Amino acid sequence: MRRRFVAGAVAVLAASAGVGALAPSAGAAPTVDISVNAGASLGTVPSSGVGLNLGFGDEHMGDANVTSLMKAAGVRQLRYPGGSGADEYHWKTHTSGDGKGWIPSNTNFDRFMDIAKKVGAQPILTANYGSGTAQEAADWVKYSNVDKGYGVKYWEIGNEVYGNGHYGNGKGWERDDHADKSPREYGKNLVAYSKAMKAVDPTVKIGAVLTTPGGWPDKEKAPGDTADWNNTVLSIAGSSIDFVIVHWYPGGTTTADLLNTPSKIAATTSELRSLIAKYTGSRAASVEIAVTETDGVGSPALTSQAAALFAPDTYMTWFEQGATHVDWWNLHNGTDQAPTTVHGQTDYQDGGILSAGTCAGGKCQPPRDTTFPTYWGIRSLTALAQPGDTIVKSSSGNSSVTVHAVRSSNGGLNVMLTNKSPENAAEVSLSYAGFTPAAGAVTTVSYAKEGTALTTAERGTAVAQTLPPYSITTLQLKPAAGTASADKPTPVPTPTVPTPVVSGTTGTRAQAGIGAPVGQPTPSSTSGGLASTGAGNAVTYSAIGGLLVIAAGSVLVLRGRRRKALHGK
Repeated sequence: MRRRFVAGAVAVLAASAGVGALAPSAGAAPTVDISVNAGASLGTVPSSGVGLNLGFGDEHMGDANVTSLMKAAGVRQLRYPGGSGADEYHWKTHTSGDGKGWIPSNTNFDRFMDIAKKVGAQPILTANYGSGTAQEAADWVKYSNVDKGYGVKYWEIGNEVYGNGHYGNGKGWERDDHADKSPREYGKNLVAYSKAMKAVDPTVKIGAVLTTPGGWPDKEKAPGDTADWNNTVLSIAGSSIDFVIVHWYPGGTTTADLLNTPSKIAATTSELRSLIAKYTGSRAASVEIAVTETDGVGSPALTSQAAALFAPDTYMTWFEQGATHVDWWNLHNGTDQAPTTVHGQTDYQDGGILSAGTCAGGKCQPPRDTTFPTYWGIRSLTALAQPGDTIVKSSSGNSSVTVHAVRSSNGGLNVMLTNKSPENAAEVSLSYAGFTPAAGAVTTVSYAKEGTALTTAERGTAVAQTLPPYSITTLQLKPAAGTASADKPTPVPTPTVPTPVVSGTTGTRAQAGIGAPVGQPTPSSTSGGLASTGAGNAVTYSAIGGLLVIAAGSVLVLRGRRRKALHGK
């Protein structure tokens, strides 16, 4: 189970400061100018881009109402067997670690594949690097793709392998039974895994675990290292991989911090692309970027509205920068943290998008499988795009409102607007290039604070909208009569990316994702489905009672693994 623990009074002070710092002053705000260039393409919506993590400890991941909710949310990729638990999981025996811990019998690989089929999602599997072997992984490929004909294409080699203790944080949080825990050893074994797995099925795609640029331990070198993790791994295994993997847990002291983090994705992607180009040569353009874990952990909001707003903005920003997969952590997760109040709304401090129905601090979550706001944030993407639709260039004149736009295959244009102010409505004025919208009221699909569904209505016009506080609103625009609605957008030129300078200094943002992972259905909406879809520099690490302790400023954050967690192993 991946979860965030904040100690005692420090947690209360930090949460209070984080929320209070966000409250905007009352009064009318100026109109925000939004520009959409429907003729400038940023690429297409990935066919399996919108993903979700499932853990082998989640006995309810295949319940009929749960699979229906995932399908309705447009989830088209499912990651298994779950975070750090993947480096202890043995697929053939459906056991974990020493094999003595309880694992639900209905979460084995075949059951997972049945769930993926029902949801209509592509699987991405994490092979056991920590306590497994290349042969075990190759046998998994054979069983999956030769014996059963599942045709699984995407295979990660290990989870957060860099968290194995190599960088001086005790034993770390990630199991790694190799005597040598260096990036050199991981690179060498990554080549061996790739060779063994592709010998069984040459069409599989192999992914390398990288540190997130700017997040710990990016740029670090341990004694005996000649380079950092990413440069070392790719220099050895660059010719043996098909995609790279990062985890995106940007965190933030306040919810405003969290909501501003997607603006950092472009720089992160640029550095990844520079590394890929440096070590994969002529194959660089075909090497994909996969973000196989992300959520709001490390910030005040995990299930409340701020996290819901963060979700679609994060997915779309990564897609605009060329990522092919983004997987939210987690379906069900649970927590042992008491709920907090964030902008007047209960936040259950749970990484799941559906309630696990657990209790902590004398307070209980809603009934199991109740949808959290994060679920609706992700589901909002179904109103924006279909797989293969063209993402087009858009911009906002004020960071308080974000915008993403997609040219649909039927010639229409969908524009997603997010008002990040928790208190004030936002007036927006929209202008268009390469598209002439029809006059009159437009169809909007929105999700507002305290909502339990997406709401479809005729509201405003294509050029003027009022956005409720803390809301997601998607305009579904039709072309004006007689206009050339189906003109093909022109790709935006890719800017030249300078090769980053690699140093031995710690990144400017600690990886918020460090740490091991650990109802009633709500009404469906009338919107269409999307078929695809830190801390600062001074960070101290030490092991206390099997948990990883991160001291960052005045906040103490504990992250660790419960071996018998209910969900998200």
